[in-house]
Amino acid sequence: MPVLINVTQKERETEPISEEMGVVDRANVVLETQRLSVFYGNFKAIHDVNLSFQKNKITALIGPSGCGKSTLLRALNRMNELVPSARAEGAVLYRGHNLYAPNVDPVEVRRRIGMVFQKPNPFPKSIYENIAFGLRINGWKGSKAEMDDIVERSLRRAALWDEVKDKLKQLGTSLSGGQQQRLCIARAIAVEPEVILMDEPCSALDPIATLKIEELMIELVKQYTIIIVTHNMQQAARVSDYTAMMMMRPDRSGEVIEFDTTETIFTKPKDKRTEDYVSGRFG
Repeated sequence: MPVLINVTQKERETEPISEEMGVVDRANVVLETQRLSVFYGNFKAIHDVNLSFQKNKITALIGPSGCGKSTLLRALNRMNELVPSARAEGAVLYRGHNLYAPNVDPVEVRRRIGMVFQKPNPFPKSIYENIAFGLRINGWKGSKAEMDDIVERSLRRAALWDEVKDKLKQLGTSLSGGQQQRLCIARAIAVEPEVILMDEPCSALDPIATLKIEELMIELVKQYTIIIVTHNMQQAARVSDYTAMMMMRPDRSGEVIEFDTTETIFTKPKDKRTEDYVSGRFG
């Protein structure tokens, strides 16, 4: 990655909400936001978000539709910049370095912080080339045998190898929905990111495929840090270690109103709005 700059003292004036609550081990923080706001034109989509994400943990972002969960997730690896009117204020720190600093390459950011989208989006290429694609655009210089090893390893990590090992030349789009999503996960991890962002990765899948993705997340978190947006409260309760609850402010921007361990959020939330949401009384 190009030279990164450290966050300034001014940016550190507001400590993350997660640190204030004492639920995050600072020594193991991989990614954090400090007073992060995202705008689309004049509209503020999220307001002053302060969160910390721990290494090898799953953090769920929950809240009603329109409260900014996906916008927050996409801000973590600068995907919002693909929208011409979008801009961010504040900082996103990756191991202490501000990812929004002028000299940081957003392509390299997205290599280290990968993303899996709501709808499976395999490229119209072979299964093999779907996995190899990210490596090739990053200037892969290795041998065919080394690429073969990476493709197999990535598919194994995504629990897909046994299902596709004899049809690697087939189009990725020929797979079932659940298989396509696991292919997208394999594609994301082939470039060896440290963090994986998942934007409602199971919303388009049936219950059996959803279970496979959840089991995969629990396995992958041994090697990666995972941040997931989900509307499925049962899913958040099953797979995540930490949960951030988001709500819409009167000005329609989204903010984090509560962050804690998932067990606490679902059993002893401090904010009545969180209790109402996770219990299904609104949302």
